[in-house]
Amino acid sequence: MNNPKTPLLSLITLAACSLVSMAEEAASAKGFDKKLSLQGLTFRVKCPNEGSLNKLTITPTGLEGENKPIVVEVDGSVTGAEVDDLDANGFPEIYVYVTSAGSGSYGSLVAYAANQKKSLTEIFLPDLGEDKVNSKGYMGHDQFAVGEGSFLRRFPIYKAGDSNAKPSDKTRQLQYKLKAGEAGWLLKIDRVIEF
Repeated sequence: MNNPKTPLLSLITLAACSLVSMAEEAASAKGFDKKLSLQGLTFRVKCPNEGSLNKLTITPTGLEGENKPIVVEVDGSVTGAEVDDLDANGFPEIYVYVTSAGSGSYGSLVAYAANQKKSLTEIFLPDLGEDKVNSKGYMGHDQFAVGEGSFLRRFPIYKAGDSNAKPSDKTRQLQYKLKAGEAGWLLKIDRVIEF
């Protein structure tokens, strides 16, 4: 019989490894420039990471339609990028992690899904501030990762009176599944764990 905790432990281990490599990658250079490939598509992710506002450029290669670069302004610096196929439909997604300047180090996501390798459609991560239950004790310091069919968002939980530099509670991990929405793709919470 399978142990139901095994996938969760491997997901946490995978996330921890991915988060460490993202931090090392961000520290190795001021700007961010990385190529990621999966299922016949390649994404080049570039960001100068100069100042608090930056221009992020995602250039796809291998789409049957137009491979035009996507350029968006981000509030912060790109700290990591991963490619995966969370919904296992045979078409990859690109996930770019952004960390804001300042002591809060608030995280945000820029992500796109390949639509049958013809075009890219935006993936939306719900605003954590609108989730009264899961945002309780949240003060930033987000970490992101993908693995085993889930998008992970992890952050320390703060108690009343904690300084931003010293959380005194546990860590909360939100695990999302990728779902088709009306105007694009949505990441919907599937599981919440605290440790």
